Amino acid sequence: MDIDHAPNIPDIDMELQVDRPGFGDWDEVFQDSSGEGDGQVHGEGTPTHSDFIDWHPEPSQTYSRGYTFLDLFHSDENSMYRAANHYYPFSGRKDWEVASWLLRSGLSMVKINSFLSLEMIKSLPLSFCSAKELRGRAEMLPSGPPWLSQVIPTAHPTKLPVILYWRDPLDCIASILNHPFFHDQIDFTPRRVYATAQRLCRMYSEWMTADDAWNMQSALPRGAMLLGTILSSDKTNISMMTGDRVTHPLLISLANIHMSTRLKSLSNTFDRLIHECLNIVLRPLMQAAREGVMLSDPLRIIQTRADPNDIEAFFREAQKFRLNGVSQPFFENWVLSEPSHFFTPETLHHIHREFYDHDVKWLICAVRDTELDFRFSVLQPITGFHHFHSGISRLKQVTGRTQRDIQCSIIAVSADAAPTLMDFRYLVQSLRIDDCDLECISAALDEIHANKDAIIAGGFRRGQRGGVIDNWYIPKIELMQSIVPKHAHITKIKDPTRSSNNNNYDSQICRHLDRADKCRRFELAMSLLDNMSSSKQQICTGHGDAVDDDVDFDVDDDHDIPAELLLLQAREVGTVPVPLRSFSVGCTSFHLTYEPSIRTISVDAAALKFGLPDLRPAIADFLSREAAHGQGFVHIIGGARRAGPATSLPFEKLQVWFKLRLQDTDFHDISIIQPAQTLNCSPPSGVWTCGQYDPVIVNNDARCSWPTDGLRGMFSSPAILIILIIKSQGTPLDRFLAYVYRFNIVLQGGSDREPSTQLHVLKRAKHSNGTRVGDIVPVSQLRAPVNLVPRFGASADNRLTPYNSMEHASEFWLNKYWDKNTFFPLSM
Repeated sequence: MDIDHAPNIPDIDMELQVDRPGFGDWDEVFQDSSGEGDGQVHGEGTPTHSDFIDWHPEPSQTYSRGYTFLDLFHSDENSMYRAANHYYPFSGRKDWEVASWLLRSGLSMVKINSFLSLEMIKSLPLSFCSAKELRGRAEMLPSGPPWLSQVIPTAHPTKLPVILYWRDPLDCIASILNHPFFHDQIDFTPRRVYATAQRLCRMYSEWMTADDAWNMQSALPRGAMLLGTILSSDKTNISMMTGDRVTHPLLISLANIHMSTRLKSLSNTFDRLIHECLNIVLRPLMQAAREGVMLSDPLRIIQTRADPNDIEAFFREAQKFRLNGVSQPFFENWVLSEPSHFFTPETLHHIHREFYDHDVKWLICAVRDTELDFRFSVLQPITGFHHFHSGISRLKQVTGRTQRDIQCSIIAVSADAAPTLMDFRYLVQSLRIDDCDLECISAALDEIHANKDAIIAGGFRRGQRGGVIDNWYIPKIELMQSIVPKHAHITKIKDPTRSSNNNNYDSQICRHLDRADKCRRFELAMSLLDNMSSSKQQICTGHGDAVDDDVDFDVDDDHDIPAELLLLQAREVGTVPVPLRSFSVGCTSFHLTYEPSIRTISVDAAALKFGLPDLRPAIADFLSREAAHGQGFVHIIGGARRAGPATSLPFEKLQVWFKLRLQDTDFHDISIIQPAQTLNCSPPSGVWTCGQYDPVIVNNDARCSWPTDGLRGMFSSPAILIILIIKSQGTPLDRFLAYVYRFNIVLQGGSDREPSTQLHVLKRAKHSNGTRVGDIVPVSQLRAPVNLVPRFGASADNRLTPYNSMEHASEFWLNKYWDKNTFFPLSM
């Protein structure tokens, strides 16, 4: 029986109706298609300008016009009522906003009724007066793929019936394809990307750049489109209100979606299915799956020895072949299915969880728990990053985020205590991998295998009871081949359960999931329709005349301008603060607050407050270099001080900022903006008896750029003071300045990295008289915050605290693991 998944869309001229033909019918279908609709689809990715691409010679083809998200929306049975009121069955936008908030609030029907019974709420012109009526109107909203439920019979008795909640996976995939969120975010044609025109170095980023996608497209009939399906499953407890209920949700998405879009948790691309749904596949694929090659199948041998329904006997026989005892795997009828390719590890369990279950335990045994906890506790707190005040050895209920935060510091904290897989973890999470990176990944994995005997010999690998384990039976390490994302199982698993009153449980779950999906789709449709209405109003003039055809409608209007810039746009000339508090240099953006931390202070008072006896001569030397070389000159930190301590300056007043926010782009994709990070440079105060100064990468060579050249032409330094010079006339200098100290790399046996950790060791630069080397540079020479960790040695000094460790330590690790975006340039 053929199943037509196309919706009933009015007014759409479908030039070609394809009712799921088999493989044998595809060539005939393509030959009969009209030339007008016969268009090849290339990948819509946006490779960088330096990429060289070979597209697959037989790309997929498109035929006629399909249906869009709004087509589906307007095909609803209530669409006639929305001709006059887009928000039907609600009275208008405000009515819908209240309804949407109540439906998504998680409030019970009793509490919603209580809210609606308030006198103030009664005075509002709402279209509903009870929770029942509200939910009834929500049921009238246009729907997406419906949720279904059924009881799965089991051969053995269970405490509770096994319930399958599912949606048709083809409908879900079709919904993803026509979702506006993924406009220009889906690749349709495999491609091979190279770094150079000679095509010597392959680049891997999106799924469509991999060999698997290329080979699978080659195996498909001419014109067929390859859609890669990503499936992820995990056990989820929902026992808060329903006893011992446990779910095993299956998440589905498309590998064709651009990785940066697919990884966003708010994209709502994942739909919960159960394993039985995987048997619903396209008929052409099922027809090809029936034609296979005869191979030796140990599972058939097991079935001759034990009945699959006798679970215990069957499982015992399966163990002899190292199989898990599943007699009918869901993928047995899938075309082009290769378990070693599609059963890939995922980040949460096989990267973060493996790290916490194994690497952390090795390091705790090697360094000792009390010593490791103390080292973590004395690290200087950094704004926006987790600080472990009590260490890590006794943490409870550790989440994936906490495991990731521990990874950021544990190598530098424990130094060379034991080999770990940290480089491997960071490399495989790169958004873009080339052939050289693949060699580094393999080398990192080989390194742990080459040195793992040291972990056994040191007795660091232990069981839960403290006994030494003398083997390496760790499946998660064996599975470290590729990584796929993991998403939370909250919105469609736990929330529906908590909203149920446990009466007619299964139907309530489905209705709740349908209502939530309807609300999301309705919200998106209203947003699109409202934007279309406002665009039409802008196209027409005040007299209703149409705008000329040569008008560029892509020109940005005020809706695309940030509120801060609109505010400046409305200010009178001469009232905008100069220099601008927000500006960019290369890939780095800078932002300072409108008001300084210190409105006005003398040069000598600032030197005393920040403990900088050479502040006055440093400013004088800076002005001298500016006068000689101009503003484009890159100032070098170091050298003899030319000005004297009592030198005169053409001004005496400064403004001072204690914080600076830096923001840069992703190392592999400059279109991805990284979150801003705060750089503290506060004078001694309170518990910060030595001040709070965060280290930063400073450009020291005009021929080098960050992050492309790594540390070449750069150095790490704490920013001690950020100032704005106030001229004698009362007007400020045209840019911000910073006083920075210099740290130098300490060579380790002829190498610039310590061999066992592959981290740089830094030491404060000092003059011959023992004073620290520091100087004034423009703030625009700062590049990115970095993390310095004191080099504790065999045992940390017990006088160290989080507030003085950066001041009293003599050497530091330049911690490349602190941030994924700085890991790559610091690894060069």
